[in-house]
Amino acid sequence: MPETDARPARRQSLLFLARFGGLLVGFYFLVASRPVNDAVIVPFTAGIASVSGEVLRGVQEEVTVRGTEIRSGAFAVNIENGCNGVETALLFGSAVLAFPADWRRRLLGLLAGFAAIQALNLVRVVSLFLIGLHRPALFNSSHTVIWQSVVVLFGVFLFLVWAARQQRRRGKAAGRSSEPGS
Repeated sequence: MPETDARPARRQSLLFLARFGGLLVGFYFLVASRPVNDAVIVPFTAGIASVSGEVLRGVQEEVTVRGTEIRSGAFAVNIENGCNGVETALLFGSAVLAFPADWRRRLLGLLAGFAAIQALNLVRVVSLFLIGLHRPALFNSSHTVIWQSVVVLFGVFLFLVWAARQQRRRGKAAGRSSEPGS
């Protein structure tokens, strides 16, 4: 295969990486800004704490929730940035927005991916609270090694699945347009 055949694909890949990097940096600066953090991220994180508290009460744990903190008599956690799923959602969202797909598909991908990441993060927060309460020696490794990796890898996996679907759709559409009579 001549080298010139690879140029459009290489160019498209480089454009994706440039858009992805720019979006990721822009989103991180946006959510790190004090006004956005205070008005959006902290209340969102408090919502995660509240829902997590409800789930924990549903499994018969006596907990109280105050802002971003979940507390029982023997253990407490404060959900901070980095533990609220926002960074993984930004990583996923930047990749989806940078990918060459129509805007409707991007929007659907963003919504579905954000919901899936937050659902997994809810499982993460609840399980970490239970680990901290009942197996405190396992809390630090579960928090920083296992769950942090799982959530980020899940976001990457979601993007890869979504992007593969977009590629298949594009291939099917190209096949229909090249059929005789199209």
